Parts: sequence; C-alpha cells; structure tokens
Amino acid sequence: MAYQEKETPEEKRERLRFEEQKRNPGGNFSDGVNRNYGGGLADLGWKGVLGLLILLIGGYIGYCLYVLGYFPW
Repeated sequence: MAYQEKETPEEKRERLRFEEQKRNPGGNFSDGVNRNYGGGLADLGWKGVLGLLILLIGGYIGYCLYVLGYFPW
C-alpha cells in the first residue's frame, strides 16, 4: 500500500488499465480492434503528427506547382 501512495498519476492509470485487461480480456480485444479501425492523431505522437503535416503541406505545394506547369511530366 505504501507504493501506491507514491505512484504518479501516469503509473496509476497504467496499473488500473492492466488490472482491467486482466479482468476483461474480451473487452481488451474489442478495444484493440476498435483502436486499429479508427485510430487517431494522438496515437502518432507529436513527431508523427508533425511528419504528417509536413507530408501534406509538401504534397499540396507539389500539386500547386504541377497545376501551374512548373513540372512538365
């Protein structure tokens, strides 16, 4: 009990999530399937979101240059 008093909120969330997974393995499977189906930007982290934004902006700039005729292919 002394350890639980000193754990951080993140450790407490992780411990509770692990206990819930042990009690309800079917729900854990369902959560995994739903997360895989829906996904989200939060799963990428800030580096992944930044990379995605750079890719989208670069693609848009390339498209605009192609439409304006700077790329003849």
